[in-house]
Amino acid sequence: MREKVKLTLLPLNQCHEVEKGSQLHDELFSFGVEFPCGGHARCRGCRIRVREGNLSITAPQKSMLDDDEIKAGWRLACQGVISEDLTLEIDQWKTDILSDNTDFQFSSMPGLGVAIDLGTTTLASQLVNRETGEVMAIETDINPQAKYGGDIMSRIDYASRLKKQKNLQSLIRSKLYNMIQALLKSAEIQPTDIQRIVIAGNTVMHNIFCGIDVEPLGFHPFEPISNNLKNYKASDLKWNFSNDMDVAFLPGVGSFIGSDILMGAWVKNMAESEKLKVLVDLGTNGEILVGNKEKILAASTAAGPAFEGAGISMGMRAASGAVSSVSVRKGRMVPKVLGQTEPRGICGSGLVDAVAAFLDSGQISSNGRIQNGESLSVLEPVIITQKDVRELQLAKGAIATGIQLLLKEMGAREIDVDEVYLSGAFGNYISKQSARRIGLLNFPQKKITTAGNTALLGAKLALFNDMDENHFYEIREKTEHLDLSTHPDFTDLFTALVNFPEKS
Repeated sequence: MREKVKLTLLPLNQCHEVEKGSQLHDELFSFGVEFPCGGHARCRGCRIRVREGNLSITAPQKSMLDDDEIKAGWRLACQGVISEDLTLEIDQWKTDILSDNTDFQFSSMPGLGVAIDLGTTTLASQLVNRETGEVMAIETDINPQAKYGGDIMSRIDYASRLKKQKNLQSLIRSKLYNMIQALLKSAEIQPTDIQRIVIAGNTVMHNIFCGIDVEPLGFHPFEPISNNLKNYKASDLKWNFSNDMDVAFLPGVGSFIGSDILMGAWVKNMAESEKLKVLVDLGTNGEILVGNKEKILAASTAAGPAFEGAGISMGMRAASGAVSSVSVRKGRMVPKVLGQTEPRGICGSGLVDAVAAFLDSGQISSNGRIQNGESLSVLEPVIITQKDVRELQLAKGAIATGIQLLLKEMGAREIDVDEVYLSGAFGNYISKQSARRIGLLNFPQKKITTAGNTALLGAKLALFNDMDENHFYEIREKTEHLDLSTHPDFTDLFTALVNFPEKS
């Protein structure tokens, strides 16, 4: 019997035993990887990145990949032979992770810094020259905690009920350490050049990273033991760098209002605006800020996982094979699939588009009922079911209710809002027209703006600021957190908003 070795495929976290000496082309083809040129090293369509293990570099690869790519671990799968355990990142399966390339104002400071957006699903980091503001390297990846639950409530359950919080903490600290090392390697600099690392994230990510018990976040009133600024030295985190640089995890307000959403208020100057602004971060928990220079109100709503593709019958992240959008041309639905591959499922933005199209065609009624049968075909073999539609109704109803209640508490209406910002990955990709059609956002389309990765941008800005004297902290002090679940109008308003709007 031939010796077996382990082949792990990212970002889907598929792990398989294969025969040592196997052609990588043959093994990956059976898992759905495409070889556009037939495996003859004439294109770059089968690019893979070696994360663990080794694949030899052949002459054809040297002609197709540049030195930087080879140094970073990129290879052509069609040229590989499996001789040992391998962990590979499949470029065709790559998840689009929102980074940031926004210009920003800063005061020059010596040394380099690292800004990190620690999300529930994805991680984004940038190495920044604090003298010039230049982004010198970027690393993105999937949060390794995701294998223990795609949403934050699953993560809390794993940490508290199963007593595995230290495991989650170890995973994320190790992953961020490796990402920082990858940034250094990519930019070809020494760790001694880094002066500060700043991390932004939601309350659960903050508490897990910092070792604060997350159990109180699993039941009402969902208040954390602490969500304050946490300062470390790299050695405190067992990050083995030659210099002991400063590491800061930025604070939130309370409950599920973390530093990630507060960063949006900072970078969009909400606390300096005369006019009323709304910031919405759409995810498993929809975080909402409403305010101006007078005050800012913050709330989170249990939107459920529909916006991230989880909990949907054929739902998936915005990765290769996902239906990411649906347009209608001459009465026909035209879905778009990410990557040059066959459709495998549908992500949140595709789901919103598809339901909006089915509402316009009359195949879904305003009460959310599919008119004929229990499912609708988006693009063979991708379907959405009656349960999927209900999940989307609940998610959009929760967000719409949260916005309405915060406006009410501000003594305002939608017409009084000057601008609406959609932050985060889902907010960046969702169609504003479809969001209005399903009743998620009841604002004129011209007022709705995608804000990008405001958490990462804010973390970059914090690299240039004194951590104790910072405009970000003024915003935090001005922000009041409201528990919408106890609001007397929540149930009635949610019931009124859970249906879809009638076709205009």
